[in-house]
Amino acid sequence: MSISTDRVTTTFQLDGYHVVQNLGIVRGIVVRSRSVVGRFLGGLQTLFGGNITIYTELCEHARKDAYDLMVLHAQQLGANAIMGFRYDATEVMEGLTEVLAYGTACIVEKN
Repeated sequence: MSISTDRVTTTFQLDGYHVVQNLGIVRGIVVRSRSVVGRFLGGLQTLFGGNITIYTELCEHARKDAYDLMVLHAQQLGANAIMGFRYDATEVMEGLTEVLAYGTACIVEKN
């Protein structure tokens, strides 16, 4: 069973659908580190100010990977939707960050 992006929501209801079964919490966890090259290039970008694109890309990739793992976890449970979706990030140690995507896996049907 696949989960389309329109059935992953930060809310606890999904317009046009009703929850048939709550399958519990699902999550995707990724731990990323900055490479020596990334730190060097990021350091150079900070000299000029503005968006530090190398770190933005690293964060975006980590979020996407955590999201994809969460969706896979939900699909393994037989879900076709995820509600209450959130991200969290924690610096495990200097240069090492955990990104967590989590939500509640559900089976929904159209109203």
